[in-house]
Amino acid sequence: EAEDQELATFCGRETTDTEQAPGQQVILSPGPYMGLTFRSDFSNEERFTGFDAHYTAVDVDECLEKSDEELACDHYCHNYIVECSDNLYTQRSGVVTSADFPSPYPKSSDCLYRIELEDGFFITLSFEDSFDVEDHPEVTCPYDYIKIKAGQREFGPFCGEKSPGRIETQTNSVQILFHSDNSGENRGWKLSYTAIGNPCPLVQPPINGKIEPSQAKYTFKDQVVISCNTGYKVLKDNLESDSFQIECLKDGTWSNKIPICK
Repeated sequence: EAEDQELATFCGRETTDTEQAPGQQVILSPGPYMGLTFRSDFSNEERFTGFDAHYTAVDVDECLEKSDEELACDHYCHNYIVECSDNLYTQRSGVVTSADFPSPYPKSSDCLYRIELEDGFFITLSFEDSFDVEDHPEVTCPYDYIKIKAGQREFGPFCGEKSPGRIETQTNSVQILFHSDNSGENRGWKLSYTAIGNPCPLVQPPINGKIEPSQAKYTFKDQVVISCNTGYKVLKDNLESDSFQIECLKDGTWSNKIPICK
């Protein structure tokens, strides 16, 4: 039964043709609900074993159904519900695109993309030149648009065919909101993001010592090892050792001072 309709009634055995058994028959409900009722009387002298049925959900193809009164379907049929508000990126680099890029993006959607990195990293966004979001010649982005929230700063809205290019957010947390209305056939956008750590001051090796690795710039999570020339030992807090390691912290300072070689 489905939506007050009786779809089928079955009984008997598959090995006989005197009753109506389902066999391999597929029963499709007209909607998302279906009910099954099993009735038995007071007797079961032949020990009937009952039945076993399997069910599965089938996606409705709105394009074939032609149910496009509310612009549910058009020339570019996506044939799925756009779920795009749980996009979380936690790697230090990656790629983010509008749905179906470079094909036209779905209509009537609000997509949220979040990039969340460890405190101490700064995220940079780089949009590709192939940028195509519905716009208006006289009003700023009234239809479809991208808005970016980076900490206390906001960028956008962006639309049209001019790429936003490179955006240095100066934060470790970025939210990208992409809104589309119910019209247009635009192809969307693609960006790559990278992250660099908060820089630490340059460090100088101690007298009769050296620092490895030697770099022109040190950023968050970089580590250096201080060691001494032959005949000398690293001395830190009155303790001697062969080497001493320090790390660049998220606030742009080193975890410890440079020891001496003695």
